[in-house]
Amino acid sequence: MSPSQNSHVNRAPLRVVVLISGSGSNLQALIDGQQQGLLDIDIVAVLSNKADAYGLIRAETAGIATRVLNHRDFADRDSYDQALITCIDEFEPQLLVLAGFMRILTPTFTQHYLGRTLNIHPSLLPKYPGLHTHQRALEAGDSEHGASVHFVTAELDGGPVILQARVPVESGDTEDSLAARVLTQEHIIYAQVVQWFAEGRLRLNGDRAELDGAPLSTTGAS
Repeated sequence: MSPSQNSHVNRAPLRVVVLISGSGSNLQALIDGQQQGLLDIDIVAVLSNKADAYGLIRAETAGIATRVLNHRDFADRDSYDQALITCIDEFEPQLLVLAGFMRILTPTFTQHYLGRTLNIHPSLLPKYPGLHTHQRALEAGDSEHGASVHFVTAELDGGPVILQARVPVESGDTEDSLAARVLTQEHIIYAQVVQWFAEGRLRLNGDRAELDGAPLSTTGAS
């Protein structure tokens, strides 16, 4: 993937904040793309609800500011999300990227960042929202599985799909082997979608995602 010919013309890098809860492999893919000049972004901060998230080390190694906001320190989801909004807004992001952030977000939060929040989910949405997607695909006997990048709305894993990657389910697949192949594709499609947003080509228009002014199909692309 490479930026379009006009992607660097009169455009500062897109200010991005990434939210994580775990290892941060999708975060690393974005850091790599930024450092290699493939993505027109500036990851200005990485935030986590878990102090031991390995993704924080990835960010610190790359010289990116980090913050930890432990949800257990707050009385309820609303108060946590209000504090999270305050923390995020200090960095003035143009795009919020959820990369394995294991929190159900309140409508107040999703509305505050509506149209500028992306998430990646390890299934071919609308199939298998929520957790344990790889095991669910195997138990259902699916012939293919995959990942979806979508805009975040108040509905859990329900925002308009932008791009999907499809992975064949192979004979003898385990949850771990299938997850590993899906994760490889996640790194590719998430970077692509972030770049589209950075180039000003992608937007949320009502309840649909549009690329270059044209609506994307409800299942994205493969």
